Order: sequence, then C-alpha cells, then structure tokens
Amino acid sequence: MYKEGKCAFKTADLERLRSVNAPLLAWYHANARMLPWRENPRPYRVWVSEIMLQQTRIEAVKPYFDRFMAELPDIADLAFVEDDRLMKLWEGLGYYNRARNLKKAAEQIVMEYGGSMPPHYHQLVKLPGIGSYTAGAIASIAFGEAVPAVDGNVLRVLSRVLASREDILKQSTKKKIEGMLTETMPGQDAGSFNQGIMELGETVCVPNGKPRCEECPLQCLCLASQRGLTDEIPIKMPPKKRRYEERTVCILEYEEQVGIRKREAAGLLASLYELPNVEGHLKPEQLAEAFGLDPESVVSCEALPEAKHVFSHVEWHMKGYRIRMGKELPKAYIAAKKEELKTIYPLPNAFGRYTKLIK
Repeated sequence: MYKEGKCAFKTADLERLRSVNAPLLAWYHANARMLPWRENPRPYRVWVSEIMLQQTRIEAVKPYFDRFMAELPDIADLAFVEDDRLMKLWEGLGYYNRARNLKKAAEQIVMEYGGSMPPHYHQLVKLPGIGSYTAGAIASIAFGEAVPAVDGNVLRVLSRVLASREDILKQSTKKKIEGMLTETMPGQDAGSFNQGIMELGETVCVPNGKPRCEECPLQCLCLASQRGLTDEIPIKMPPKKRRYEERTVCILEYEEQVGIRKREAAGLLASLYELPNVEGHLKPEQLAEAFGLDPESVVSCEALPEAKHVFSHVEWHMKGYRIRMGKELPKAYIAAKKEELKTIYPLPNAFGRYTKLIK
C-alpha cells in the first residue's frame, strides 16, 4: 500500500496505471486529431482553448477560438480589451464568467509576470478561473511539466481501467486520481500523456453510448472491459434537480431599433445585455404594463414560439411576443439598431430562439 498524504493507493493500482503510459502515448501520437491549439501550442493559446472547452464541444469551439485569437492574439490584448467587446467575442459559448476570469487573469499576468504566462502549476493555479485541471493542462502541454490534468474524460477512462466504483463527481475521487497520476505518469512528454487520456475519453471511451473497447489501446489493461462492467462504471450519483422558472420574453421593436437592457452586475448572466423579460407566463393584455409601454403606442403584438434554456441550476421555460411600437422606445431600454446586435451588444444564448427572429 502506497500513501500519498491522507490518501492510500493500492500498489496494484499504481502498477496498472504505470502500464498505461507506453500504449497510451503510442496511440496518441498515431491518432491525435489536428486542432488549432495543438498545431501551435503557445501557452496563451493552450490556456484560452482549455477555458473555451469547459462545458463546450470541440467542434463548436473551433470558430470561436480562431476569431478570439485573430482579435486578441496575446495576453496584453486580452488584459486591455473592453468588457463589452470581450462578451461579444464570447457570445454563444455561454458560461460568461469564464470570459470574465480570463480577463482578470490576463490583467494579473501583465502586472505580476510582465505579460508572459507563468510556467509552473503552482503559479497557474492561483490565477482567476484556473483550477487544478486547467493549471495541469497548461503546465504539461505548454511547458512540459509532469503534472496531471484530470477532467471528466480522464476520470471515466481511469475508473474503467481500475474498475473503480468511487463516485467520479466527488472532489475526493478527483484528488485521489490526481495523486495516483502524479506518482505514475511519465516524466517526459507529459503534455501528450494528458492529451492522450482526454482524447481517448472523447473518441473511444466515450461519455454517452457504448465505449469502443475493440479500438482502445488500453483494453488489455482495463478491468471494467475484462469484467463486463463498462455499462456500470464510472459511478456518478445523480445531480440535484434544477428548479424551473417561467418567463415571458419580448422582442420590442420600433422601426429598425430593438429594445434591450443590461443585466445587473451580479447573478445569472451578470452584466450581459438581454431582451426584455419578466417572471411568469403573461397574456397579451398584460404585456404593456409589465414592460412599461404606453398601450396607445402599441401597433401590433405577435405571439412567438415557446422556448427553453437550461442553465446548470435552473431551467427557463419561455413564452415570447413581438411588440411593434408606433413611437420611440421607452427610456428604460437601450434602443439598439438591429445590425448592432450582431456587432456590439452580446446577447446570451438563453435568448437565442428569439434573437434569431429579429430580422
């Protein structure tokens, strides 16, 4: 039995994980997908890509990454970008605090490290928005430091290799895997090792559907595969149920203008622009009062399709209306030109069903 701090690791588990190194690296070097951040793995590019890839699919990230790099090619550009412009570049990726923390970290890097990414895990993990996984990914991929980067893919793959029945949603399980990998991962080519496990989890030992065990370079080492347990492992306790909220959303138009608002600086979708919306599902006759409109100025009111948006802890069920006004929009709203919604004002994906209806 090997002890790491308060954790105790079985010697057999450590030996099994050491046996993973060679076949995994060989498989990765032969099968790694060509991705923009891999082709040019500068620390800044690795960092931005890792933040974008949190809760977002690789194919969805690619165009956002290219656009972001074209406009903000280095850390200083990110540190000094205007907030609205940053949110516009991030529009569609969701989880906007990721972008806010990117800028905060860039400002800190400019002040404390002269604009160059610090090269060590213990420095990176202290920056805003960078946890143990992201710090490990940057340190290993961009700087070659032999530290693990444990995400959901890694937890799934290694839980199956070890036939572990520990809940992978628990922080203690992640810490245990990090500790074991610290002892067993190769000292050289650590970046390829970390990317290899992630790649294997994304393409072979997949999160949804049956794992492609016959294509896996670790099949002969995988206890879950050998014991027919891949349908049971990994173990994930069901998350808490989301709460449901009913909302009414309004596309408020006057000529070529659309009424929008800026949200509060704290809370859900903080500081982003939004289409006017209120709690509850309202009837047409309730709209003027709810949105502060003069009923005499309402030219038409059109019901729009219902929509749903899922956040991590809450789910919005929305009814929508298009209201056309015969005079200028109330002062409570920003009268944005329709073209400006594409170039200036970032509107979150939560309203995507309705922003697509603005012609």
